[in-house]
Amino acid sequence: MLLLRHIPFLKTVFIYSFTAFGGPQGHIGMMSKTFVQKRKDITDDELLEFNSFCQMLPGPSSTQTVMLIAMKRGGIPLACITLLLWVMPAAIIMGAFSFLLRYFDSKDIQTNLFEFIQPMSVGFVCFAAARMMKTTTQHIATTLIMMGGFLVTIAIRSPWVFPALLVISGTVSNFSNKRIPDSHEKPKRINWVNLWLFAFIFIGAGVLSELAISHHWAHGRVFNLFENFYRFGSIVFGGGQALLPMMLFQFANGRPGSITPDVLMTGYGMVQAVPGPVFSVCSFVGGMVMSQYGTFWQIVGCFTAIIAVFLPSTLLLFFFFPIFQNLKHHVIIYRALEGINAVVVGIIWASGILLFQAISPLKISHILYLNPNISILHTISPYSFEWSNLVVAIITFCLLYFTKIPAPLIVLAWLLLGWTLH
Repeated sequence: MLLLRHIPFLKTVFIYSFTAFGGPQGHIGMMSKTFVQKRKDITDDELLEFNSFCQMLPGPSSTQTVMLIAMKRGGIPLACITLLLWVMPAAIIMGAFSFLLRYFDSKDIQTNLFEFIQPMSVGFVCFAAARMMKTTTQHIATTLIMMGGFLVTIAIRSPWVFPALLVISGTVSNFSNKRIPDSHEKPKRINWVNLWLFAFIFIGAGVLSELAISHHWAHGRVFNLFENFYRFGSIVFGGGQALLPMMLFQFANGRPGSITPDVLMTGYGMVQAVPGPVFSVCSFVGGMVMSQYGTFWQIVGCFTAIIAVFLPSTLLLFFFFPIFQNLKHHVIIYRALEGINAVVVGIIWASGILLFQAISPLKISHILYLNPNISILHTISPYSFEWSNLVVAIITFCLLYFTKIPAPLIVLAWLLLGWTLH
């Protein structure tokens, strides 16, 4: 019965899972519009805090942030249900795409529908940064920290920039001795079971994978697949982009049963046009790896990969978040959060600029043709600045900032406009 009161929240998450385009950068803007401004499940400061914490953990940060929003409302049970609603639509779409490539590789895939999605995502990113800036840059010190985070992120494009900036900004803001925590909340209980379970599965998966290889188990590839993706989910930082080199080395290595780099790049390109977490590309890769064993095992491969890659980050989130909540009431951590929140806003601004730069120089054809070798071809024009992208980003920002139009309707409008104009 307690779950019934969370049905409106779960309904919102489900709709959000079909409209959250743009990767982690775009997701943070939609979270701000949906869960902060519209539903008021959390505040802007809490969203920044959650996002900063998740960036320090391995795995998909946007997925972990959504789970923390759910945890605040209904604890771990609601967080688990939210995880399923958020992940499964994208995972099913990408899993189905693995069948599309195998059985219908002569078909053309129309991408006109997604014509304006990337510049729209820039608008969402800028909206999130503008809203959060109101509460995080209260004086000149935090403004300078924000500007520094922005400039460093633009200049040094590396996943390791983020944790480095968190440490530096937290240290700088500790020079202020004016802010002390006034909270007297009881310490959160640390559930060590999650950490032991994470370690047990990590070791167990490795042992079973080796046994499957050495003893030539029938369909032992499933055990290898689970170990591969569980390991990825345990060590990958920097979002879905950091997954690509790992999967290239693991699955596109020319060994028996491997897939070609073309197949992997096709799936990675497709996931950019799919709402939800970028990590859902693992469903596609798992399906393609197991496709040689037939339809049933291809489906098993899709689900095995998606479960394995999200499981470790979920267990680590449940273990470390109570520790983080306890630590933040200490003076050093409490003061550090002021600088951390400010630098995160700078990073979000920079993400919007970098995302816009990535989509502006090249004009990609609106139809992706799949050739018999299951590769993907793009027709690229000479360098040109697409003013339409800037217009779409500005319109999206204005609609989000100055109106109360729900974010899903804005996404739907751009999808329909892209479909009708071509």
